[in-house]
Amino acid sequence: MRITVKVGLIAATVWILIRYGMHLAGLYLLSPAPAPAVLLNILGLLTAVVVGLYLHKKQATEESNALLDMKQAMSAGLPYVVVVGAFIYLYYGKINPECYQHQITEKDVEIERMVNDPKQFEAFKKQHEDAEVMTKEQIVRKLKQNNKQWMSAGFTSTLAILAMLMLATIYSMLVTIVLRRFLFPRGNS
Repeated sequence: MRITVKVGLIAATVWILIRYGMHLAGLYLLSPAPAPAVLLNILGLLTAVVVGLYLHKKQATEESNALLDMKQAMSAGLPYVVVVGAFIYLYYGKINPECYQHQITEKDVEIERMVNDPKQFEAFKKQHEDAEVMTKEQIVRKLKQNNKQWMSAGFTSTLAILAMLMLATIYSMLVTIVLRRFLFPRGNS
């Protein structure tokens, strides 16, 4: 197995252990948003890309160009993204599904409050053309259904994977530039 892939898998495993440890310690209950876990995820991805490319460049016996270096950096980031994305799905789908139940309940209460307030309901109807022809019950049912779709493990993991892929690509470009410029300046083509 290539060193870049190993680094990506190790970084993902470390993040999973930290995230699961936070869950076991009850730290996810302290705030509704999982900000520390997200920030650690971003740091873990950056670490995987930097360390993976650095170790690859240290072991490399032949010269490479910037494009090959970006490819190697991405080969550290992609395993991280896949493993962490799968864990996010597992975490919100099986380990801690109550997280979304609380948010769904709060949003359902907001929907009921909006529908029962004549001013807010009229403003909502003006903003959404399809709501003009729907009954109040149909609007409530549709909003609650959309609410459940948006707050699901599948949606969260898909969004996380897409965001991490974009971030891994950006990190790969930036890290390649920095490493080629400052740490491995000779042999650049």
